[in-house]
Amino acid sequence: MSDPVVALVMLGILVGTIMIGFPVAFTLMALGVAFGYYAYWQPDQAFFDNRVFYLLTQNTFTVMSNDALVSIPLFLLMGYMVERANILDNLFASLQIALRRVPGSLAVATLATCALFATATGIVGAVVTLMGLLAFPQMLKAGYDTRLASGVVCAGGCLGILIPPSIMLIVYGAQASISVVKLYAAALLPGFLLAGLYIVYVIGLALFRPGTAPALPREKGDADWRTLLGMLARSFLPLALLILSVLGAIMFGLATPTEAAAVGAFGAVLLAAAYRSFTWQALREAVFLTSRTSAMVCWLFVGSSTFASIFAYLGGEGLIKELVLGMNLGPVGFMLLSQFIIFLLGWPLEWTEIIIIFVPIFLPMLGHFHIDPLIFGVLVALNLQTAFLSPPMAMAAYYLKGVAPKHVLLTQIFNGCLPFLVIVIICMAIVYVFPAIVTWLPNALYN
Repeated sequence: MSDPVVALVMLGILVGTIMIGFPVAFTLMALGVAFGYYAYWQPDQAFFDNRVFYLLTQNTFTVMSNDALVSIPLFLLMGYMVERANILDNLFASLQIALRRVPGSLAVATLATCALFATATGIVGAVVTLMGLLAFPQMLKAGYDTRLASGVVCAGGCLGILIPPSIMLIVYGAQASISVVKLYAAALLPGFLLAGLYIVYVIGLALFRPGTAPALPREKGDADWRTLLGMLARSFLPLALLILSVLGAIMFGLATPTEAAAVGAFGAVLLAAAYRSFTWQALREAVFLTSRTSAMVCWLFVGSSTFASIFAYLGGEGLIKELVLGMNLGPVGFMLLSQFIIFLLGWPLEWTEIIIIFVPIFLPMLGHFHIDPLIFGVLVALNLQTAFLSPPMAMAAYYLKGVAPKHVLLTQIFNGCLPFLVIVIICMAIVYVFPAIVTWLPNALYN
Protein backbone atom coordinates (compact mmCIF):
# COMPACT_ATOMS: atom_id res chain seq x y z
CA MET A 1 0.00 0.00 0.00
CA SER A 2 1.51 3.35 -1.04
CA ASP A 3 1.87 6.25 1.41
CA PRO A 4 -0.87 8.42 -0.20
CA VAL A 5 -3.31 5.52 0.09
CA VAL A 6 -2.31 5.12 3.74
CA ALA A 7 -3.08 8.83 4.21
CA LEU A 8 -6.56 8.34 2.75
CA VAL A 9 -7.10 5.36 5.07
CA MET A 10 -6.06 7.64 7.92
CA LEU A 11 -8.64 10.23 6.85
CA GLY A 12 -11.34 7.56 6.50
CA ILE A 13 -10.67 6.24 10.01
CA LEU A 14 -10.91 9.81 11.34
CA VAL A 15 -14.33 10.39 9.77
CA GLY A 16 -15.56 7.00 10.98
CA THR A 17 -14.45 7.54 14.59
CA ILE A 18 -15.98 11.02 14.66
CA MET A 19 -19.30 9.59 13.43
CA ILE A 20 -19.20 7.00 16.22
CA GLY A 21 -18.74 9.75 18.78
CA PHE A 22 -15.11 9.57 19.88
CA PRO A 23 -13.63 12.83 21.25
CA VAL A 24 -12.29 14.64 18.19
CA ALA A 25 -9.16 16.20 19.70
CA PHE A 26 -7.84 12.95 21.15
CA THR A 27 -8.81 11.02 18.01
CA LEU A 28 -6.75 13.43 15.93
CA MET A 29 -3.75 13.13 18.23
CA ALA A 30 -4.01 9.34 18.44
CA LEU A 31 -4.23 8.91 14.66
CA GLY A 32 -1.47 11.45 14.10
CA VAL A 33 0.89 9.67 16.49
CA ALA A 34 -0.02 6.16 15.27
CA PHE A 35 0.33 6.88 11.55
CA GLY A 36 3.23 9.25 12.21
CA TYR A 37 5.08 6.47 13.97
CA TYR A 38 4.62 4.39 10.80
CA ALA A 39 5.68 7.29 8.56
CA TYR A 40 8.84 8.12 10.53
CA TRP A 41 9.77 4.57 11.53
CA GLN A 42 13.34 3.49 10.94
CA PRO A 43 14.94 0.10 11.60
CA ASP A 44 17.01 -0.30 14.77
CA GLN A 45 15.44 2.81 16.33
CA ALA A 46 14.47 3.06 20.00
CA PHE A 47 10.74 3.35 20.59
CA PHE A 48 10.73 6.96 21.86
CA ASP A 49 13.33 8.13 19.34
CA ASN A 50 10.68 8.29 16.64
CA ARG A 51 10.29 11.85 15.33
CA VAL A 52 6.51 11.82 15.75
CA PHE A 53 6.89 12.43 19.50
CA TYR A 54 8.99 15.51 18.83
CA LEU A 55 6.34 16.67 16.32
CA LEU A 56 3.56 16.28 18.91
CA THR A 57 5.41 18.21 21.62
CA GLN A 58 6.51 20.91 19.18
CA ASN A 59 2.95 21.36 17.89
CA THR A 60 1.64 21.56 21.45
CA PHE A 61 4.13 24.31 22.32
CA THR A 62 3.42 26.21 19.08
CA VAL A 63 -0.36 26.17 19.61
CA MET A 64 -0.23 27.09 23.28
CA SER A 65 2.08 30.04 22.55
CA ASN A 66 0.04 31.35 19.59
CA ASP A 67 -0.83 34.99 20.30
CA ALA A 68 -3.90 34.92 18.06
CA LEU A 69 -5.54 32.22 20.19
CA VAL A 70 -5.15 34.19 23.43
CA SER A 71 -8.14 36.32 22.45
CA ILE A 72 -10.45 33.27 22.35
CA PRO A 73 -10.83 32.76 26.13
CA LEU A 74 -11.14 36.53 26.66
CA PHE A 75 -13.93 36.91 24.08
CA LEU A 76 -15.62 33.83 25.52
CA LEU A 77 -15.47 35.30 29.02
CA MET A 78 -16.92 38.54 27.69
CA GLY A 79 -19.78 36.64 26.08
CA TYR A 80 -20.57 34.49 29.09
CA MET A 81 -20.57 37.53 31.40
CA VAL A 82 -22.84 39.52 29.07
CA GLU A 83 -25.14 36.49 28.96
CA ARG A 84 -25.32 36.59 32.77
CA ALA A 85 -25.91 40.35 32.93
CA ASN A 86 -29.67 39.77 32.43
CA ILE A 87 -30.03 42.64 29.94
CA LEU A 88 -31.53 40.62 27.10
CA ASP A 89 -35.10 40.84 28.37
CA ASN A 90 -34.94 44.64 28.71
CA LEU A 91 -33.25 44.94 25.31
CA PHE A 92 -35.90 42.82 23.61
CA ALA A 93 -38.74 44.72 25.29
CA SER A 94 -37.39 48.13 24.28
CA LEU A 95 -36.73 47.09 20.66
CA GLN A 96 -40.18 45.52 20.50
CA ILE A 97 -41.79 48.86 21.45
CA ALA A 98 -39.47 50.86 19.18
CA LEU A 99 -40.40 48.68 16.19
CA ARG A 100 -44.10 48.34 17.01
CA ARG A 101 -45.24 49.98 13.75
CA VAL A 102 -43.13 47.63 11.61
CA PRO A 103 -44.96 44.56 10.16
CA GLY A 104 -43.95 41.45 12.10
CA SER A 105 -42.53 43.68 14.84
CA LEU A 106 -41.96 40.87 17.35
CA ALA A 107 -39.98 38.81 14.85
CA VAL A 108 -38.02 41.87 13.64
CA ALA A 109 -37.23 42.81 17.24
CA THR A 110 -36.07 39.25 17.86
CA LEU A 111 -33.71 39.33 14.87
CA ALA A 112 -32.39 42.78 15.82
CA THR A 113 -31.78 41.59 19.39
CA CYS A 114 -30.04 38.45 18.13
CA ALA A 115 -27.79 40.48 15.82
CA LEU A 116 -26.80 42.85 18.62
CA PHE A 117 -26.37 40.07 21.15
CA ALA A 118 -24.31 38.05 18.64
CA THR A 119 -21.75 40.87 18.54
CA ALA A 120 -21.44 40.61 22.31
CA THR A 121 -21.31 36.84 22.73
CA GLY A 122 -20.71 34.89 19.52
CA ILE A 123 -22.05 31.82 21.36
CA VAL A 124 -24.77 30.21 19.23
CA GLY A 125 -26.25 27.91 21.85
CA ALA A 126 -26.55 30.71 24.40
CA VAL A 127 -28.34 33.14 22.06
CA VAL A 128 -30.79 30.54 20.72
CA THR A 129 -31.58 29.29 24.22
CA LEU A 130 -32.06 32.76 25.72
CA MET A 131 -34.24 33.98 22.86
CA GLY A 132 -36.12 30.67 22.97
CA LEU A 133 -37.00 31.41 26.58
CA LEU A 134 -37.72 35.10 26.08
CA ALA A 135 -39.00 35.86 22.56
CA PHE A 136 -40.35 32.52 21.35
CA PRO A 137 -43.23 32.25 23.90
CA GLN A 138 -44.19 35.88 23.26
CA MET A 139 -44.42 35.30 19.51
CA LEU A 140 -46.55 32.19 20.04
CA LYS A 141 -48.79 34.07 22.48
CA ALA A 142 -49.19 36.89 19.93
CA GLY A 143 -50.48 34.36 17.37
CA TYR A 144 -47.33 33.97 15.25
CA ASP A 145 -47.02 30.88 13.11
CA THR A 146 -44.96 28.33 15.04
CA ARG A 147 -42.70 27.65 12.06
CA LEU A 148 -41.93 31.34 11.50
CA ALA A 149 -41.22 31.95 15.18
CA SER A 150 -38.95 28.89 15.29
CA GLY A 151 -37.01 29.92 12.19
CA VAL A 152 -36.54 33.48 13.46
CA VAL A 153 -35.05 32.34 16.78
CA CYS A 154 -32.82 29.66 15.24
CA ALA A 155 -31.54 31.81 12.35
CA GLY A 156 -31.04 34.90 14.48
CA GLY A 157 -29.21 32.93 17.14
CA CYS A 158 -26.66 31.64 14.59
CA LEU A 159 -25.49 35.09 13.49
CA GLY A 160 -22.70 34.97 16.07
CA ILE A 161 -20.76 32.56 13.84
CA LEU A 162 -20.27 35.36 11.30
CA ILE A 163 -20.69 38.73 13.02
CA PRO A 164 -17.53 39.87 14.88
CA PRO A 165 -16.17 39.14 17.41
CA SER A 166 -16.76 35.64 16.05
CA ILE A 167 -14.65 32.89 17.61
CA MET A 168 -14.84 31.01 14.30
CA LEU A 169 -13.08 33.84 12.48
CA ILE A 170 -10.23 33.75 15.01
CA VAL A 171 -9.80 30.03 14.44
CA TYR A 172 -9.95 30.43 10.66
CA GLY A 173 -7.46 33.28 10.79
CA ALA A 174 -5.01 31.12 12.73
CA GLN A 175 -5.40 28.30 10.21
CA ALA A 176 -5.12 30.49 7.12
CA SER A 177 -2.45 32.83 8.58
CA ILE A 178 -4.70 35.84 7.98
CA SER A 179 -5.00 38.89 10.22
CA VAL A 180 -8.01 38.53 12.52
CA VAL A 181 -8.44 42.30 12.29
CA LYS A 182 -8.94 42.11 8.51
CA LEU A 183 -11.26 39.12 8.90
CA TYR A 184 -13.44 41.05 11.34
CA ALA A 185 -13.64 43.99 8.95
CA ALA A 186 -14.38 41.64 6.04
CA ALA A 187 -17.19 39.82 7.88
CA LEU A 188 -18.98 42.87 9.29
CA LEU A 189 -20.96 43.90 6.19
CA PRO A 190 -21.87 40.32 5.12
CA GLY A 191 -23.05 39.62 8.67
CA PHE A 192 -25.42 42.56 8.73
CA LEU A 193 -26.42 41.84 5.12
CA LEU A 194 -27.58 38.39 6.21
CA ALA A 195 -29.44 39.83 9.21
CA GLY A 196 -31.03 42.40 6.87
CA LEU A 197 -32.17 39.70 4.44
CA TYR A 198 -33.77 37.85 7.37
CA ILE A 199 -35.64 41.02 8.38
CA VAL A 200 -36.76 41.76 4.80
CA TYR A 201 -38.14 38.21 4.53
CA VAL A 202 -40.05 38.53 7.81
CA ILE A 203 -41.52 41.93 6.89
CA GLY A 204 -42.51 40.66 3.43
CA LEU A 205 -44.17 37.59 4.92
CA ALA A 206 -46.04 39.74 7.46
CA LEU A 207 -47.30 42.01 4.67
CA PHE A 208 -48.46 39.30 2.27
CA ARG A 209 -49.53 36.74 4.88
CA PRO A 210 -50.51 38.77 7.95
CA GLY A 211 -51.93 35.71 9.66
CA THR A 212 -48.42 34.33 10.17
CA ALA A 213 -47.25 37.45 12.05
CA PRO A 214 -50.18 39.41 13.53
CA ALA A 215 -49.68 43.04 14.54
CA LEU A 216 -49.38 43.83 18.23
CA PRO A 217 -52.41 45.34 19.98
CA ARG A 218 -51.97 49.12 20.32
CA GLU A 219 -52.16 49.08 24.12
CA LYS A 220 -49.46 46.38 24.38
CA GLY A 221 -46.79 48.18 22.42
CA ASP A 222 -47.71 51.78 23.21
CA ALA A 223 -45.33 54.09 25.08
CA ASP A 224 -44.50 57.78 24.94
CA TRP A 225 -41.18 58.80 23.45
CA ARG A 226 -39.62 59.73 26.80
CA THR A 227 -40.35 56.30 28.22
CA LEU A 228 -39.02 54.63 25.06
CA LEU A 229 -35.81 56.68 25.11
CA GLY A 230 -35.29 55.78 28.75
CA MET A 231 -35.75 52.07 28.04
CA LEU A 232 -33.33 52.19 25.11
CA ALA A 233 -30.79 54.16 27.15
CA ARG A 234 -30.87 51.58 29.93
CA SER A 235 -30.85 48.44 27.77
CA PHE A 236 -29.39 49.24 24.35
CA LEU A 237 -26.85 52.00 24.96
CA PRO A 238 -24.53 50.30 27.51
CA LEU A 239 -24.24 47.09 25.47
CA ALA A 240 -23.80 49.04 22.22
CA LEU A 241 -21.02 51.14 23.77
CA LEU A 242 -19.23 48.00 24.97
CA ILE A 243 -19.45 46.38 21.52
CA LEU A 244 -18.43 49.53 19.64
CA SER A 245 -15.47 50.14 21.93
CA VAL A 246 -14.19 46.57 21.49
CA LEU A 247 -14.72 46.30 17.73
CA GLY A 248 -13.72 49.92 17.11
CA ALA A 249 -10.45 49.48 18.99
CA ILE A 250 -9.67 46.40 16.89
CA MET A 251 -10.64 47.76 13.49
CA PHE A 252 -9.03 51.18 13.90
CA GLY A 253 -5.77 49.72 15.13
CA LEU A 254 -6.01 51.14 18.64
CA ALA A 255 -5.58 47.69 20.20
CA THR A 256 -4.84 44.13 19.18
CA PRO A 257 -7.72 41.63 19.29
CA THR A 258 -6.28 40.20 22.50
CA GLU A 259 -6.05 43.60 24.19
CA ALA A 260 -9.54 44.58 23.04
CA ALA A 261 -10.92 41.23 24.21
CA ALA A 262 -9.38 41.77 27.65
CA VAL A 263 -11.01 45.21 27.89
CA GLY A 264 -14.29 43.70 26.66
CA ALA A 265 -14.21 40.96 29.30
CA PHE A 266 -13.57 43.54 32.03
CA GLY A 267 -16.32 45.75 30.59
CA ALA A 268 -18.74 42.80 30.62
CA VAL A 269 -18.01 42.26 34.32
CA LEU A 270 -18.68 45.97 34.99
CA LEU A 271 -21.86 45.76 32.92
CA ALA A 272 -23.10 42.81 34.97
CA ALA A 273 -22.31 44.73 38.16
CA ALA A 274 -24.12 47.84 36.85
CA TYR A 275 -27.23 45.76 36.20
CA ARG A 276 -26.91 44.26 39.71
CA SER A 277 -26.58 40.76 38.34
CA PHE A 278 -22.92 40.17 39.19
CA THR A 279 -22.38 37.33 41.67
CA TRP A 280 -19.40 35.13 42.47
CA GLN A 281 -21.47 32.16 41.32
CA ALA A 282 -22.06 33.79 37.92
CA LEU A 283 -18.36 34.65 37.60
CA ARG A 284 -17.34 31.12 38.56
CA GLU A 285 -19.73 29.62 35.97
CA ALA A 286 -18.44 31.98 33.27
CA VAL A 287 -14.80 31.16 34.06
CA PHE A 288 -15.55 27.42 34.06
CA LEU A 289 -17.36 27.54 30.71
CA THR A 290 -14.60 29.71 29.25
CA SER A 291 -11.89 27.31 30.41
CA ARG A 292 -13.72 24.27 29.08
CA THR A 293 -14.37 25.76 25.64
CA SER A 294 -10.86 27.21 25.34
CA ALA A 295 -9.27 23.89 26.26
CA MET A 296 -11.37 22.13 23.63
CA VAL A 297 -10.30 24.58 20.91
CA CYS A 298 -6.60 24.49 21.86
CA TRP A 299 -6.38 20.70 21.98
CA LEU A 300 -8.27 20.52 18.70
CA PHE A 301 -5.53 22.71 17.23
CA VAL A 302 -2.81 20.45 18.65
CA GLY A 303 -4.50 17.33 17.29
CA SER A 304 -5.30 18.83 13.90
CA SER A 305 -1.80 20.23 13.34
CA THR A 306 -0.29 16.82 14.19
CA PHE A 307 -2.80 14.99 12.00
CA ALA A 308 -2.36 17.45 9.12
CA SER A 309 1.45 17.22 9.28
CA ILE A 310 1.40 13.43 9.00
CA PHE A 311 -1.36 13.50 6.39
CA ALA A 312 0.73 15.87 4.23
CA TYR A 313 3.96 13.91 4.88
CA LEU A 314 2.31 10.72 3.62
CA GLY A 315 1.18 12.54 0.48
CA GLY A 316 -2.54 12.72 1.23
CA GLU A 317 -2.76 16.48 0.77
CA GLY A 318 -0.94 16.28 -2.55
CA LEU A 319 -3.19 13.46 -3.72
CA ILE A 320 -6.36 15.42 -2.96
CA LYS A 321 -4.92 18.54 -4.60
CA GLU A 322 -3.97 16.53 -7.69
CA LEU A 323 -7.46 15.02 -7.78
CA VAL A 324 -9.18 18.41 -7.56
CA LEU A 325 -6.88 20.06 -10.09
CA GLY A 326 -7.38 17.09 -12.41
CA MET A 327 -11.08 17.97 -12.65
CA ASN A 328 -10.10 21.09 -14.62
CA LEU A 329 -12.42 23.25 -12.55
CA GLY A 330 -12.53 27.00 -12.79
CA PRO A 331 -12.73 29.29 -9.75
CA VAL A 332 -16.54 29.06 -9.71
CA GLY A 333 -16.49 25.26 -9.97
CA PHE A 334 -13.89 24.96 -7.21
CA MET A 335 -15.85 27.31 -4.96
CA LEU A 336 -19.08 25.38 -5.54
CA LEU A 337 -17.35 22.05 -4.86
CA SER A 338 -15.60 23.20 -1.69
CA GLN A 339 -18.67 24.94 -0.27
CA PHE A 340 -20.87 21.94 -1.08
CA ILE A 341 -18.47 19.63 0.76
CA ILE A 342 -18.44 21.98 3.77
CA PHE A 343 -22.25 22.10 3.62
CA LEU A 344 -22.44 18.29 3.76
CA LEU A 345 -19.86 18.12 6.54
CA GLY A 346 -21.99 20.54 8.56
CA TRP A 347 -24.61 17.85 9.11
CA PRO A 348 -22.59 15.44 11.27
CA LEU A 349 -19.77 17.75 12.45
CA GLU A 350 -19.36 20.87 14.59
CA TRP A 351 -17.91 24.03 13.03
CA THR A 352 -14.70 23.63 15.03
CA GLU A 353 -14.01 20.26 13.44
CA ILE A 354 -14.76 21.57 9.95
CA ILE A 355 -12.55 24.64 10.30
CA ILE A 356 -9.64 22.88 11.99
CA ILE A 357 -9.63 19.57 10.06
CA PHE A 358 -11.18 20.00 6.63
CA VAL A 359 -10.87 23.66 5.62
CA PRO A 360 -7.01 23.46 5.65
CA ILE A 361 -7.30 20.88 2.84
CA PHE A 362 -8.73 23.60 0.57
CA LEU A 363 -6.52 26.49 1.69
CA PRO A 364 -3.41 25.52 -0.36
CA MET A 365 -5.54 25.46 -3.53
CA LEU A 366 -6.86 29.03 -3.20
CA GLY A 367 -3.78 30.52 -4.87
CA HIS A 368 -4.16 28.25 -7.89
CA PHE A 369 -7.74 29.40 -8.43
CA HIS A 370 -6.94 33.06 -7.57
CA ILE A 371 -9.44 33.14 -4.71
CA ASP A 372 -8.95 35.66 -1.92
CA PRO A 373 -8.68 33.85 1.47
CA LEU A 374 -10.75 36.65 3.02
CA ILE A 375 -13.66 35.97 0.66
CA PHE A 376 -13.29 32.22 1.11
CA GLY A 377 -13.30 32.59 4.91
CA VAL A 378 -16.44 34.74 4.92
CA LEU A 379 -18.20 32.30 2.59
CA VAL A 380 -17.24 29.44 4.90
CA ALA A 381 -18.62 31.39 7.88
CA LEU A 382 -21.86 31.97 5.97
CA ASN A 383 -21.96 28.32 4.95
CA LEU A 384 -21.57 27.18 8.54
CA GLN A 385 -24.84 28.95 9.37
CA THR A 386 -26.43 26.13 7.40
CA ALA A 387 -24.79 23.54 9.68
CA PHE A 388 -26.97 24.83 12.52
CA LEU A 389 -30.12 25.16 10.40
CA SER A 390 -30.21 22.12 8.08
CA PRO A 391 -32.02 18.96 9.25
CA PRO A 392 -31.49 16.33 10.48
CA MET A 393 -28.54 17.61 12.58
CA ALA A 394 -29.63 21.26 12.96
CA MET A 395 -28.18 22.00 16.39
CA ALA A 396 -30.02 25.34 16.67
CA ALA A 397 -33.31 23.44 16.31
CA TYR A 398 -32.34 21.10 19.15
CA TYR A 399 -31.31 24.06 21.35
CA LEU A 400 -34.73 25.62 20.78
CA LYS A 401 -36.61 22.35 21.27
CA GLY A 402 -34.95 22.00 24.67
CA VAL A 403 -36.64 25.19 25.95
CA ALA A 404 -39.77 25.33 23.74
CA PRO A 405 -43.27 24.43 25.02
CA LYS A 406 -44.07 20.73 24.78
CA HIS A 407 -46.66 21.18 22.03
CA VAL A 408 -44.01 22.55 19.63
CA LEU A 409 -42.78 19.68 17.47
CA LEU A 410 -39.22 19.27 16.25
CA THR A 411 -40.55 18.90 12.69
CA GLN A 412 -42.19 22.34 12.99
CA ILE A 413 -38.85 23.84 14.05
CA PHE A 414 -37.09 22.11 11.15
CA ASN A 415 -39.69 23.43 8.68
CA GLY A 416 -39.29 26.93 10.11
CA CYS A 417 -35.52 26.82 9.56
CA LEU A 418 -35.74 25.89 5.85
CA PRO A 419 -36.68 29.36 4.44
CA PHE A 420 -33.79 30.91 6.38
CA LEU A 421 -31.50 28.20 5.05
CA VAL A 422 -32.42 29.34 1.52
CA ILE A 423 -31.72 32.97 2.52
CA VAL A 424 -28.22 31.98 3.68
CA ILE A 425 -27.53 30.40 0.27
CA ILE A 426 -28.84 33.55 -1.47
CA CYS A 427 -26.55 35.68 0.72
CA MET A 428 -23.57 33.48 -0.21
CA ALA A 429 -24.37 33.98 -3.90
CA ILE A 430 -24.61 37.77 -3.43
CA VAL A 431 -21.26 37.87 -1.61
CA TYR A 432 -19.56 35.79 -4.30
CA VAL A 433 -21.00 37.86 -7.18
CA PHE A 434 -20.21 41.15 -5.40
CA PRO A 435 -16.93 40.48 -3.53
CA ALA A 436 -16.59 44.17 -2.68
CA ILE A 437 -19.07 43.49 0.14
CA VAL A 438 -16.21 41.59 1.77
CA THR A 439 -13.15 43.49 0.58
CA TRP A 440 -14.31 47.13 0.65
CA LEU A 441 -14.08 47.72 4.40
CA PRO A 442 -10.68 46.01 4.93
CA ASN A 443 -9.27 47.90 1.93
CA ALA A 444 -10.71 51.20 3.13
CA LEU A 445 -9.32 50.76 6.64
CA TYR A 446 -5.96 49.10 6.06
CA ASN A 447 -4.82 49.80 2.49
